[in-house]
Amino acid sequence: MAQKAIKTSLFTWEGTDRKGTKVKGELSGVNPALIKAQLRKQGISPTKVRKKGFSFGAGKKIKPMDIALFTRQMATMMKAGVPLLSSFDIIMDGQENPNMRKLIDEIKQEVAAGNSFANSLRKKPQYFDDLYCNLVDSGEQSGALETLLDRVATYKEKTELLKKKIKKAMNYPIAVVAVAIIVSAILLIKVVPQFQSVFANFGAELPAFTLMVIGLSEALQEWWFLILIAMFGLGFAFKEAHKRSQKFRDSVDRGVLKLPIVGDILYKSSLARYARTLATTFAAGVPLVDALDSVSGATGNVVFKNAVNKVKADVSTGMQLNFAMRTTGVFPAMAVQMTAIGEESGALDSMLDKVATFYEEEVDNKVDGLTALMEPMIMAVLGVLVGGLIIAMYLPIFQLGSVV
Repeated sequence: MAQKAIKTSLFTWEGTDRKGTKVKGELSGVNPALIKAQLRKQGISPTKVRKKGFSFGAGKKIKPMDIALFTRQMATMMKAGVPLLSSFDIIMDGQENPNMRKLIDEIKQEVAAGNSFANSLRKKPQYFDDLYCNLVDSGEQSGALETLLDRVATYKEKTELLKKKIKKAMNYPIAVVAVAIIVSAILLIKVVPQFQSVFANFGAELPAFTLMVIGLSEALQEWWFLILIAMFGLGFAFKEAHKRSQKFRDSVDRGVLKLPIVGDILYKSSLARYARTLATTFAAGVPLVDALDSVSGATGNVVFKNAVNKVKADVSTGMQLNFAMRTTGVFPAMAVQMTAIGEESGALDSMLDKVATFYEEEVDNKVDGLTALMEPMIMAVLGVLVGGLIIAMYLPIFQLGSVV
C-alpha cells in the first residue's frame, strides 16, 4: 500500500551564515522545525522562519505556456540524468509563480508516495489533458521518459505558439472595431451637441446628413446606458450559449471557417494541430487508431473533429490513412499526398511533422499579412467615421458661407 503523501508548504527564512553574514531565502518543508534543522545542516543559524502567505502574483493563473516550460525543463533534467524527485525540486525552486510552485510540489508528493508520474499528472486534469498523460505513460512504460517528455515539450510549445498567433489574428480586427466604436461614441456624445447649440441660432434648414448625425447623437445621449447593457447582454448570451450548447458551438466552428482571411487562418491552424498531434502520438509508439482518438479533440474545430472520427472509423476497417483522409473532403491534397508518402516509406511521423511545420509557417505568414493589411484599414475606417462626422457638422457652416 502506498504511503500517504506528506503535505509541504513554502517557508521564508532569515539567518546568519558561519561568517556572521545575514542571509535569507525560501525553502519547502513540512513545518518550521524541520526547516530550521535543514538550515543548521547547511551551517546557517536561523533567526526567522515563517510560512509564506499571500504575495503579489500569488493569484496568478497557471497558463498553458507555464505547463509547456515545465515539460521542457523536466525533459532537460531527465536527459541530464537527474532523478525524477530531484528534478521537481530544482524546477520548483526556479518558479516565480507560487501557484506553479504549488502544483509541482503536489505532483512531487504524489510521485514520492509511490504513484507513477503519469498517474500523478492525471490528478490535475485542468492542467494536463489525456493526450499529455498518455504520452508520459508510454514513456514510463517503454523506459524512454526523457525522449517522450522532449516530444511532449515540443508539441506543447508549438501548439501554444500557434494558438498565440491565432489570437493575434483574431484580436486585431476586434481592436479596430472597438476603437472605431469608442471614438465615434465620444464624438457623438461630446462634440456633436456643441455644434448642435450653434446650429440652433442659424434659423435655417439643416442638411439631411447633419440632421441624421444629430438624431443619432440625441439617441445615444438618451439611451447610451441601455445600449451599453444590450451590448454586454449580447456578449454574455453568446458566451453562455457557446459554453452550454454543443449545437451552437458546432455552428460557430463551421461559420468561422467560412470567414474571409480569418477563416483560412483557422483552417490551416486546425490542419497544423492535426498533423502535429498525430505525428507526436504516432512517434511515441501509440497505435494509429488510438492516436486518431486523441487527435480528434485536439484539432479545435468540429469540422476536423468529425473528419478525424470518420478517418478513425475507416482506418479501423483496414483502409489506408491517406485514402481515409481523402474521402472526408476536408484535408487538402498536399497533406494527403505527404501522408501517402509517409505510409509508403514507413516514415509517417516524419512526414506528418513536415506537414505540421508547413501549415504552421503558412499561419505565421497569413497572420503577418493580416497585420500588415489591418494597419491601413484602421486608418481608413477611423478616417471614414471621424471624417464623416466632421463633414456632417461643418456642412451647414459651408452652406451658410455660400449664401452670404
